[in-house]
Amino acid sequence: MADPARVKMDESADRVAAKEQQTPENTEDESELSKPGDDAQESTSDGHHKQDAKSEQALGEDEDGQSPSKRLKMEPPEKKKEKRQKVDEDEIQKMQVLVSSFSEEQLNRYEMYRRSAFPKAAIKRLIQSITGSSVSQNVVIAMSGISKVFAGEIVEEALDVCEKWGDTPPLQPKHMREAVRRLKSRDQIPNTKFKNIIFH
Repeated sequence: MADPARVKMDESADRVAAKEQQTPENTEDESELSKPGDDAQESTSDGHHKQDAKSEQALGEDEDGQSPSKRLKMEPPEKKKEKRQKVDEDEIQKMQVLVSSFSEEQLNRYEMYRRSAFPKAAIKRLIQSITGSSVSQNVVIAMSGISKVFAGEIVEEALDVCEKWGDTPPLQPKHMREAVRRLKSRDQIPNTKFKNIIFH
């Protein structure tokens, strides 16, 4: 047997939903047919809807359902493109000023740095041999760039070692080994062989 209180609440919820979907002409007809006891229940359910709307606005949401912070972050694509172009132009201008102030030796080194790259075919083969699956061209490009930065960090550290030991360039294997050892000791190179066991 159904609970009478539940049946009344379900009926009133159905009526509220039907009222929201109907046009204003239909609501007048239904208001004439509704009973006085039903009006009290409908008004309490309307009160709940009003309270829910107030609580949402109290949380900082507006009529669109978005918080003000989200509205500020959403910008038209044209503005984003303009900002990017402006930033890119500023960066290019700064680099031009910097490069124009280089000496001949610095300019040659900078050109070699810009031209140097790991062969993409070799990087792709290496990644595929490790992962066992094919990789996209974007992954190969990204890994090639990361490898170039990594090699640059090792060479930089090796030059510091060479200078500290009183040697003169060119770099020797002992400088490179010491540079790798120092970077590992500073946790700048991941050590895959060492397993940090917390519990014995």
